[in-house]
Amino acid sequence: MLLEVKNISVNVAGKAILKDISLQIKKAEIAVLFGPNGSGKTTLIKALMGFSGYSISSGSVIFKDKEISGLSIEERVKMGLGIMYQHPAKIRGVKLYQIAQFLCRDKKKIEELSERLSLREHLHRDINLDFSGGEMKRAELFQILLQEPDLLLLDEPESGVDLENISVMGKVLNEYLQKPGKSALIITHTGYILDYIHAKNGCVMMDGKLWCVGKPKEIFESIRKEGYEKCRECHDKQRIE
Repeated sequence: MLLEVKNISVNVAGKAILKDISLQIKKAEIAVLFGPNGSGKTTLIKALMGFSGYSISSGSVIFKDKEISGLSIEERVKMGLGIMYQHPAKIRGVKLYQIAQFLCRDKKKIEELSERLSLREHLHRDINLDFSGGEMKRAELFQILLQEPDLLLLDEPESGVDLENISVMGKVLNEYLQKPGKSALIITHTGYILDYIHAKNGCVMMDGKLWCVGKPKEIFESIRKEGYEKCRECHDKQRIE
């Protein structure tokens, strides 16, 4: 097992956000997390990554057979965790090429990946400064893939991105996830990314809890037609039965 989340609860600013969350991700597995705004999806990813202020009050997080709850973000990155933010930061004075060289010493790889993500003209610009939404997301994907993480934590990679950019990103991401042992946990609202990746497992988070588990496309189609309350109804029915 690559990642095991065992009954974790997470507090943010003293408030309980996640309650008794458990999930597993195997090597070479892609899992998709759905949920309405404010349900706790981003909190889960930030807690897994070790962000300050996202305190795991109970439970454990096991990555590559090691408890990582007490490790720094840098230590988790070195172990093979990588995160793609929903809202990437703008960094004045740091060029995209500079951060790329810091993340990867292979110049050919940097050039090839930047070309595939249509970022060659952006390499010598300040990171995300005056980038469009699509350019910011492509630049974020560019940086995380240069790190070669074993488990990608992707927070709404298609948010604020047009269909053309989603296509570019989806194809590159899919190719990366075809590599041996590469896995991902992906948060999505629109479901567009499902057209490009081969995810087998999905779940729904509401009110800081996991409610449904199943095939991602089937879950998304149910949400699209009947909303998240249908997931709540199914969960309550299963619990009664």
